[in-house]
Amino acid sequence: MSGTRAAIRYAKAILEIADSKKVASQVSADMALISSTIHTNAELNTFIQSPTINVDQKESALLEIFANANAVTKSLFRLVKENKRFEILDAVALEYNKLFDIMNGVEVAKVTTAIAMDAALEAKVLAKIATISSSKKITIENSVDPAIIGGFILKIGDKQYNASIAERLQVLKRELSN
Repeated sequence: MSGTRAAIRYAKAILEIADSKKVASQVSADMALISSTIHTNAELNTFIQSPTINVDQKESALLEIFANANAVTKSLFRLVKENKRFEILDAVALEYNKLFDIMNGVEVAKVTTAIAMDAALEAKVLAKIATISSSKKITIENSVDPAIIGGFILKIGDKQYNASIAERLQVLKRELSN
């Protein structure tokens, strides 16, 4: 839990610096790249998490891997090095992008489907989002859960719309049992 709180504090600080220097969107792209790279590269994740590897080595490796990153992003590497907190780098990147989206009025819609979304289902989901949310900018995060059988479950903020086949079957079961 303290790692998450620390990640939020780091992300807020970096966002403030990036916003003051008018490079918040560039840093957001860097953070998305950092997070996806850490998630897709198990060796890099292990390297960053390892307590036996020197923090100077970690910083130099990250500066080499992300050589094209913005100076503000590179300053984050120095900051986590000074505080020996490389293990929360991925969490900082994720929190930064959440805070960046909030700052820009972008709302994240989490959509759970039985299979990966195609264009037709995405259009249905976007139509439903328009009725639920007043936000103009929506980002869709799709996760796959075969247990819902079909349809989708949509979560935006604290609102949820369940249009899954599994939910319909549960409702039908309750109605028939009464």
